[in-house]
Amino acid sequence: MRAIPLLSLLLGGWLVLPAHADDAQDQLKRLTQAEQQQSYTGTFVYERNGSFSTHRIWQRVADGKVREHLLQLDGTPQEVLRVNGVTQCASGTLEEGASSVPDSAARAFDAARLSSWYDIKSAGTSRVAGRLANVVTLTPRDQHRYGIELHLDSETGLPLKSLLLSDKGQLLERFQFTDLNTSQSLTDQMLSPGADCKPLEVVKSKPDAPKQKVEWRSNWLPPGFDLSSAAARKDPDSKDLVTSLMYDDGLARFSVFVEPVSGAAVTDIRTQLGPTVAVSRRVSTARGDAMVTVVGEIPIGTAERIALSMRDDAAATSKN
Repeated sequence: MRAIPLLSLLLGGWLVLPAHADDAQDQLKRLTQAEQQQSYTGTFVYERNGSFSTHRIWQRVADGKVREHLLQLDGTPQEVLRVNGVTQCASGTLEEGASSVPDSAARAFDAARLSSWYDIKSAGTSRVAGRLANVVTLTPRDQHRYGIELHLDSETGLPLKSLLLSDKGQLLERFQFTDLNTSQSLTDQMLSPGADCKPLEVVKSKPDAPKQKVEWRSNWLPPGFDLSSAAARKDPDSKDLVTSLMYDDGLARFSVFVEPVSGAAVTDIRTQLGPTVAVSRRVSTARGDAMVTVVGEIPIGTAERIALSMRDDAAATSKN
């Protein structure tokens, strides 16, 4: 389960405490192990852009598999079932954003790598859902990523609370358990989704299908962000080649989508919902115009600079 970060009014006070970077990095390593090895059930709240939702989660680790069942308790029931980070089924609006690709949010923190881009510190203790927690802060070393405050269960290392903060200390997103049980035996029934949870279709490419070459690249990236995946496919309707690129710094991530506009009237977009931004810019190349869209949990100014930095290598080659 992904830890989703948040602001505390006491943050300024915690930061004056002695910092123990080694302890903080050890806590991040323990978090990674806990998410992959610890069975539990609990209820948590999720806040973004002033909107709250409540969720129930069951996670069972057995026979080498991490099985996770997530159910939204507010409004129309929505649920997701994942096995080893791969979504098996989803319902409601969660179905639209579900993917049969392994969820990299079930991440393995590389503390050494992250320390190059974040100032990682232990910041005292707190109490969340009736449990003692160790507080770890990750403060960005530049303006291209958000800050994170983690409250990690002292007993198991699981994230009890996670806050995502802007450069001004403004709360962007909150994840927080209201109860957590790590001793309850989880039954098959608890891990079984309802009838409305629709299985995801796994789209498999034909073995003899030629792979499309990715011809777009970024001419500028924030320090620390590397390309983690790249793909190009033909749109079944327009037959245009659509490129998708994903980048991450070991914690934050964003995606870039590029699609030819073929003279169509399109409008630039600049929007933000909580920590998630979406920026679309029309870019001209020797082969024609394309719409570049950057989506991710990064500051909006950074997303705009990335969008404008995209280059079509094939167009440059053909021009020469």
